[in-house]
Amino acid sequence: MTATEIPFAAARRLIQEEVGVSPLAPETLALSRCHGRILAEEVLAPRPLPGFANSAMDGFALRHSDLGPGDTLLTLAGEQFAGPHLGLALPPGHCVRITTGAPLPVGADTVVMKEHAGIEGTGVRVEVTTRGAHVRHAGEDVEAGTRVFGRGDVLTPARVALAAALGIDSLMVSRRPTVAVFTCGDELVEPGLPLEPGQIHDSNRELLMGLLRAEGLEPTAWPILPDDPERISIALRDAGCAFDLIVTCGAVSIGEKDHIPAVLAEFGNIHFWKVRMKPGMPVLFASLDQARVLALPGNPVSVLATWLTLGRTLADAMQGRTEPRRRWVARLTSPVRKPHDRLEFIRGRLGHGEVGMEVEPSTATGSHRLRAAADADALLVVPEGAQELPAGSMVEVLPL
Repeated sequence: MTATEIPFAAARRLIQEEVGVSPLAPETLALSRCHGRILAEEVLAPRPLPGFANSAMDGFALRHSDLGPGDTLLTLAGEQFAGPHLGLALPPGHCVRITTGAPLPVGADTVVMKEHAGIEGTGVRVEVTTRGAHVRHAGEDVEAGTRVFGRGDVLTPARVALAAALGIDSLMVSRRPTVAVFTCGDELVEPGLPLEPGQIHDSNRELLMGLLRAEGLEPTAWPILPDDPERISIALRDAGCAFDLIVTCGAVSIGEKDHIPAVLAEFGNIHFWKVRMKPGMPVLFASLDQARVLALPGNPVSVLATWLTLGRTLADAMQGRTEPRRRWVARLTSPVRKPHDRLEFIRGRLGHGEVGMEVEPSTATGSHRLRAAADADALLVVPEGAQELPAGSMVEVLPL
């Protein structure tokens, strides 16, 4: 089999277009289970927030028109604490003791902080203040009927809290994909077992499982696959009937033992194979029965780079996410030279300098060097085309 490298941006676009034809079906969940999920519907506010005018401070609610040019002595007419509205009406020349969040008495339009008032017998002497001070007006945060969330938004803790404040107890969200994880290679041995000459322990499985779990997914790890096309075919076809997403690692290049592309070409549909990126060039995206397949190269930094970019794009598209991920930029502490045309991801360490976030590029160049990846806390992105980036240049970074 042969394949032509496509630009990185084209690979992302193909993933989004292919998955956009048939994203995962939505489901309705209780609010407590919606954290981190992707909304599958637009949400309008069913009520205003706040639902009633209330006090922003502990103090005294009053009519601003009763205040003189200096301190004013008002008659204390009662107390209104946070909780049920007592229906207190405020006559002229009176005030009501009030606590934060308590509904304003009828007629009150201003609150004087407790620190700016003092009890004098049956009255309260208050300092002059501005009209409407320390009053939260009904609907000032959210008006009833306004759009608060859009389809494809991520439900952050603050957004879930806003839904709760609006009295919403469930939301329609996109279903999270079920994920099967495969690592491939005759050289791989489970950690903890003894090694024969030429064998290595399987580290990519744990790397992939951690990356997937960090996205809120619950992957299922399958046994290590040998370099046997029949075994690979049976395992992938079984997974393709049962899972939404298959992520493989290794056996995806053009070597004699790289059988995954041929299996997917025979039983599935390959959308692209090979992307103009370094590391991770042999990455492959395909469909197999009901599953999407992302076949990653076997070197650990290739796994990091391809999952954090194309893998996240795929998972987001399957869940209908339209809200873009936040882009991070940092200033290079040392120069970077890239003589080739491919987009490149370089390990780095983030820090804070005098003018903001900085990143120190790693001098490790091999995509097999796992220690360098473990010591890094970011991948810095060097754009396509030959680059000579001096120290101080701003570059995009992907936090690990």
